[in-house]
Amino acid sequence: MAPPDASAALAERQNVHNFLNAARTGNLDLLKRIAAQLDDGKGLATTVEAVKDANKRGALHFAAREGQTDVFKYLLEDLKLDVDTKDEDGETPLIHAARQGHTASAKYLLEHGANPCIASELGATALHHSSGLGDIELLTFLLSKGIDVDSQSDAGTPLIWAAGHGQQEAVKVLLEHHANPNAETDDGITPLLSAVAASSLPSLELLIQAGANVNIVAGGATPLHIAADNGSPDIINCLLKAGADPNVVDEDDLKPIQVAAARGNRGAVEILLPVTSQIQSTQNWTVDGIMEYMQAETHKQLEATRTTKDANAPTDTTSTKPNISEVSPEAKKKAAEAKSRGDDAFKRKDYFAALDAYTQAIDFDPSDGTLLSNRSLCWIRLGQAEHALADAKACRALRPDWPKSCYREGAALRLLERFDEAANSFYEGVKLDPENKELVKAFREAVEAGKKFHQADKKEEKN
Repeated sequence: MAPPDASAALAERQNVHNFLNAARTGNLDLLKRIAAQLDDGKGLATTVEAVKDANKRGALHFAAREGQTDVFKYLLEDLKLDVDTKDEDGETPLIHAARQGHTASAKYLLEHGANPCIASELGATALHHSSGLGDIELLTFLLSKGIDVDSQSDAGTPLIWAAGHGQQEAVKVLLEHHANPNAETDDGITPLLSAVAASSLPSLELLIQAGANVNIVAGGATPLHIAADNGSPDIINCLLKAGADPNVVDEDDLKPIQVAAARGNRGAVEILLPVTSQIQSTQNWTVDGIMEYMQAETHKQLEATRTTKDANAPTDTTSTKPNISEVSPEAKKKAAEAKSRGDDAFKRKDYFAALDAYTQAIDFDPSDGTLLSNRSLCWIRLGQAEHALADAKACRALRPDWPKSCYREGAALRLLERFDEAANSFYEGVKLDPENKELVKAFREAVEAGKKFHQADKKEEKN
């Protein structure tokens, strides 16, 4: 039997958990009862203000994450708690509400004194989150409060967030409020680069009309290089029409047409061929000639780093997994060097450079699932869920017993709003590592998000 002091401490911890959960679920009666139980004589407001989880999130934060406005009213109007209380990441209840898309709750907080200019430790404000989500109602309301439309975060301005998530309506509103179309992150990422990476033609067109620079260089590449890599004909044509230079080379001394050919994007090569000056090393200056030349060059680079296969060794042509024995020590070393460059670029938030480095590493060592996991995360940071999912699935094929591969797959599916599938992926990870709090939390959130998503569908069907 536990000592009395230990039993009391355990009961108090359980009360704290139940209290915060009541705030999250909107059970106001239970929240009030537990608050009274926790009150140690210092006053109910002081007691409630002090109740936090391990991440210093209090009842206001949990209520904000789930849009529980009735809980707000009690905490703010009755107990007079600080509306701008911060958690461990410097995030206020307003930031939590905005990130989860709880427009009504966010507006209530603003109307009751929340400061819209407060940023998290990463520099993100409610305006950044509403821009990335395309929450036009909240976005417009925030701008009416005088918040800086070009406020910087580690991932750029609100316009960069909107463009990177393909939220063209948010892009339009921000530009109407004089957002800078050429604002840059520390790594040189602009709204236009983000729109191209997201393959968002409507956002791109709006930015070009607003005077965005189509020849900006970031991570050693121009928007046209990124479009050529993605292979989007509409994006490429739009950039060319706006004056993008097809003859600029990237950090690997490649023109956009070469990047497209190396990736096998024939349609992009066909568009770029008439406007690109001939490259001397490519004697057959035709679509087929460029495609064959660049793919041969890529093949040479890979072959140069691999050991010669034993001619008598049996080959399993049905397997989709790379044969690890084919990767030479030299190739593994080069992959490690490229991974290191990718890790450094990721830390700088230069996700384009990180993508390029991880891709090089994967080319050298396609057997390393960690590289696919890292590249999947880069795609997620750039809002490219489909690419992120493809890498996550490839990672799981390589490492089916690795919990992180399940997490990556779930994160990509969640970004695609395929919540049921996301929950399944997270659950597979939980089964592999039941003590992984991150996976458990992600699973629960995906389940809750799925419930809300289906409820919203049912409401629309009724209407």
